[in-house]
Amino acid sequence: MPQLGQTLSFASGLYRQRINTLWAGYALDDPMALLQLRPGRDNPYRIYERLRRDGTVTRTRLGNWVTTSHPVCDQVLRDRRFGVRPAGNPIGETPSDDLDLSFLDLNPPDHTRLRRLAQPAFSPKQMAGYRPRIEATVSQLLDRAAAAGSFDLVSALAAPLPIAVITNLLGIPDPDAENFARYGGVIGGALDGVQSLSHAARLQKADAELSALFTDLFALRRREPADDIVSRLVAAEGDQVQPAEMVPMCVLLLVAGFETTVNLIGNAVNALLDHPDQWDALRADPATMAPKAVEETLRFDPPVQRTGRFALQSLELAGKPVREGEFVVTLIGAANRDPQVYADPDRFDITRKHTPPTTSPSPAASTTASASHSPNSKPPSLCRHSRNACQRCGAPARPADATRAPSAGPSTSRFASASPHTTRRPPSDDEPLADWRVCVRIGRFCSSWRPTSDSSNW
Repeated sequence: MPQLGQTLSFASGLYRQRINTLWAGYALDDPMALLQLRPGRDNPYRIYERLRRDGTVTRTRLGNWVTTSHPVCDQVLRDRRFGVRPAGNPIGETPSDDLDLSFLDLNPPDHTRLRRLAQPAFSPKQMAGYRPRIEATVSQLLDRAAAAGSFDLVSALAAPLPIAVITNLLGIPDPDAENFARYGGVIGGALDGVQSLSHAARLQKADAELSALFTDLFALRRREPADDIVSRLVAAEGDQVQPAEMVPMCVLLLVAGFETTVNLIGNAVNALLDHPDQWDALRADPATMAPKAVEETLRFDPPVQRTGRFALQSLELAGKPVREGEFVVTLIGAANRDPQVYADPDRFDITRKHTPPTTSPSPAASTTASASHSPNSKPPSLCRHSRNACQRCGAPARPADATRAPSAGPSTSRFASASPHTTRRPPSDDEPLADWRVCVRIGRFCSSWRPTSDSSNW
């Protein structure tokens, strides 16, 4: 009976939040709520411009801060006076810490300690070593797609590519890769919030299965170490990493490349379809233009659209007083179209000379996802191996019945974000409808989850 009550409480909170988000967006015309609804999914950039007109740093309806400025976003995401957790909110203080996103949810020094373990896998030397496997995978997927005559970009290329690469980096045996990918995909696809009770049940099952698979893999690598990330973690166990930290770290590394890479490839193709002249430039010189096309996609339509940080002390930000504990939303998609930094920012131009885009809100995010979308790794490989196909094709044409897929706006994954899930803070404009880490163990966590009246998806 208590379990039924917890479940009903969870369900009522979940659907109440949806209604409140709809009301705030459509009745109150709140831009932060609209970013979570259809207008924000279809074109978040129009809403960003509205917010930009309000000022460099402004208050949200719920009392948080939001910025569209490239320099301010860059400052917040680099300044040690901001963190992914509020000051005085240590690990394990909240129920949702039972399932975490490893070092992406930690402030230094724990963040630095765990990140240091993963970082060697993404060094320039290691990245160069991954290239043959990545290129072979790309070639195989493209050959299969070409043989079919027509194909869906996401299911045929964008989704299976990062799965193959990341399972290889982790050292997951080939017979197990499909199971790891399936359960990781369930978790990765839910980072925008739990949508229903059945969705929560699927997450619960995926979490349990994925944890068991990693536990078995740890045991295998203790017996049979290899040249992979899991083997390095096992070797550092007890010294640099605690046993309880290993599964969350591996889940993060497994899932991190799924949504970001799929969105990057999809957004790049969408942009090229909308700008045939840029497609022609890429076809004419793939070796030179592929890295530039990746950089411009990361600026023009990044796979991570926004994140945020807590102020660890009271400070002034762009002339506004931000108190300790307040949350600052950094709209990365808006920052990358800041007219003070980029000329003609709404134009997709792969010949553009770049200020580094604010696409990775922390070094941890870059490290985690670098195997998936580093401008120096996979996407140029993909473009080079597409060269013959590119040169056979003319300018791409959208089928007459096709519509543009929504950009990677509010529905994008938020591996680069500090998911604000602590119970010791005001309601956030950017809290998921239901934080998956709480809901994935619904029976245990629903009683402690406190829905906010106007929370919204990332």
